Order: sequence, then C-alpha cells, then structure tokens
Amino acid sequence: MRDIVLTAFILGSLPFILRNPFIGLLMWVWVGIMNPHRFTWGFAYNMPFAQIIAICTVASMLLHQDKRFSMPKDKVVIFLVLFLLWLGVSPFFSFHPDREFAHWIEPVKIQVMCLVALFLVGRRDQLHNLVWVLALSIGLFGIKGGIFTIAHGGAYRVWGPPGSFIADNNALALAIIMTMPLFRYLQLYTENRWIRRACVVAMLLCFISALGSYSRGALLAVLAMGLFLFVKSRKKGLIVILILVCAPIVFTLMPEAWFDRMSTIETYQQDASALGRINAWHMCWNLAVARFPIGGGFVIYEPDVFARYAPEPWNIHAAHSIYFQVLGEHGFIGLALYLLIFGLSWRNGSWIVRNTKNVAGLEWARDLASMCQVSLAGFAVGGAFLSLTYFDLPYYLVIILIVLRQLVARQLAGSASDSTDKASAGTGSLVAPDVAKKVPA
Repeated sequence: MRDIVLTAFILGSLPFILRNPFIGLLMWVWVGIMNPHRFTWGFAYNMPFAQIIAICTVASMLLHQDKRFSMPKDKVVIFLVLFLLWLGVSPFFSFHPDREFAHWIEPVKIQVMCLVALFLVGRRDQLHNLVWVLALSIGLFGIKGGIFTIAHGGAYRVWGPPGSFIADNNALALAIIMTMPLFRYLQLYTENRWIRRACVVAMLLCFISALGSYSRGALLAVLAMGLFLFVKSRKKGLIVILILVCAPIVFTLMPEAWFDRMSTIETYQQDASALGRINAWHMCWNLAVARFPIGGGFVIYEPDVFARYAPEPWNIHAAHSIYFQVLGEHGFIGLALYLLIFGLSWRNGSWIVRNTKNVAGLEWARDLASMCQVSLAGFAVGGAFLSLTYFDLPYYLVIILIVLRQLVARQLAGSASDSTDKASAGTGSLVAPDVAKKVPA
C-alpha cells in the first residue's frame, strides 16, 4: 500500500513540475534528503524517483525559458562549479577505475541539482518554502526519534533510512542537529501560533533524538551549535529556556550506557572505533601527499590502499571525516575548493548579518543567515568525525546564503537609490554622499 501511495503522489506531481520547475526542485530535495521510498517494501523501494523528478524539472526549465532563469553572481558559485569539475579528475587516477563511476555519479547529481537550484530560487517566499522542505525532510526523523527515545528511556539507538547518506545513527544525528536552527527561523517567521509552538516542540524532540543516537560527534556538534545559536539568536530568552529544559533531560532520561559511551571522548586512545578513524586519517594524509595534488579517487578504503599508506594496514575504516575524506579522495586541491565553498558561504552569512543590522524589513534575512551559519557550524564540528562530504543539506544552506545575499544587496541598493532620489529632489544634488556609502559593493 505504501508503494502505491508514494508512487501515485510522486507521479501525480509531475504535471505540476512541468508547470512550475520550482516545485520540481522542492520534490527533488524532499526525495533526495528524506528518501521516502526507503520506507516501502515493494516495487517503490528501488524506483529512481529522484532521477524522474530531476528530468522533469530540467524539462520544465526548458519549457519556461521565457522566465529568464539566471544564476547569481557570487564567488561561491565559481568554487561550486570548480569542485564539481574536480570530482571528475581524481577518478582517472584511481586504484580501482572500474568501480569509480558508481561512487562518482551520486555526488555529481547532487552538485548539479544544487546549481539548478540557483536558477530557480530567487524570492523570499521561495527561500521560505525551501527551508520548510529541508527542515521537515530531516526533522520528521528527529520528531519520531525523540518520541522513540523518550518512550524507551534512551535504551535504543535512532537510525536513518537504509541506503541513504543518513542511514548511520551518527550521520542522522548530525543531520537532525542541523535542522534545529532551521526550525528556529521558521518559529520566528510563521504567523500561526500553533505552528510556532510545534516548531519549538520539534527542536526539543530533535535534540532528544540526537542524544538517542549515541553519537559522540553529534554531542560535540550540538554543544558547538548551541553556543553559536545563543550568540546569533535575537531572542536569547527562548534559547536559555530550551537549555534549561534540555539539560535535566540528559541526566534523567538517558541510561548509564549513554554516559559510558560519551565518556570515551576523553579516552579515545582506548576506543577501537576512534583508533580506526585516526588510522584512516593517516592513510588519507599519506595518500594525498604521495599523490599531490590529485588524491586517489572515490574507492580508496580498500586493503591494497591501506597496505601502501596506512600505519596499520589491517585496520581498514572509512575516513569518518569530511575533511580527510576530501583530502584522500580528491587531494589538496579538492580540499581547498571544499573549504573555500563553506568558508566563503560563512562570509556571505556574515555580510548579510552585518548589512541588515537595524534595517527595517530585513530582520528575516538577518535571522535566516544567522541560523544557516549556526547549522553550518554544527556541520563543521560534527562533520570532522563523519563521512558526510556529499550530503545534500549543507550544500542547500550554501545555496540559501548565496540567494539571500543577492536579495539583500538588491533591496539595500533600491533603498539607497530611493533615498538618493529624495535627497536630489530636495537639494538639487545628483548624489547624496552619506547614502551612496551604504550601497553594497
């Protein structure tokens, strides 16, 4: 029954996608991040729904060329394109070239659709809808997982949909944590008070669900993100209340096994999993140095590669770090491009926050940029211990910040132009110097 309902819903959306490609983007984000087909048991489980939606979305864009889709001019866009191109370089130097395509195609599809998003998202309402889809696609797991954790007293771990980026309990926990700032933004700018309250409950349950994952990396991420959330939030009172509510939950709800697991952060030298990750990090570094600046391609977590570059050749693990994963797979150039994407995105957020401070009508932009930064801070910390380099969510936060900066720049330029016209009409001057300085570069 699930297969029929899901298939009917997705196929039924195709005519709407052909009318409006933005609907196709939202459907792609939902299917790509939430993976609803992984909760079926029949023919829909392996249906290529994402590919069908992507094809229809691109076709819709071609059918609506009169709308003049344009890509924002931003430095981050350049590095997104360069990173996409660089993903196709290292596979040519792979240890196992016959297996590269299966690993290459997935991140490439994600990167291409992120670039498509830059053509389709250009208004505040579109950004708002995109945030809703991102938050709910992951947040539903957090809400469900939070209830599950409470019901079972934290005795069981919370897992994600099989065969997805967030199937692992650690990856799901980080993704859930990253949605909490998005719910905060939605709570601030939703008119319906019951939905606002639901967003607060969702944040609380997401926090509990992240704890229920038993992920040490997620715990570090939520601590780092909590600090940024407090600093960035305009209404810090609610954040303090949430902290005061959440802190007792940790000590009363979670079992002793959870505390034992978290305590291994300080004694990682005695933890086999942590030592396996460190061995993989050494392998990635040695590989990147030996094959400077290319890397070894996507298929490097194999016995023959570890035999050549790892301190402990028999201890084979995935990188479990976005930084070392990119370094090992795509070399120093790949890592530089990756860091530039998120570093410049952070700068975009800071630019938005700085230029919208005390500007009436742009409070929403300041809060959205701040919450995107909070989410990226959680990803930067938690991702240091997880292989989530190609996960969709952080790239869509990058897209949001690019589009948001363009919107803010246009509005500030328009406001400055209006002020200049008024000043010129009153004084006879063509340009008001004090206003001209406020026009963004």
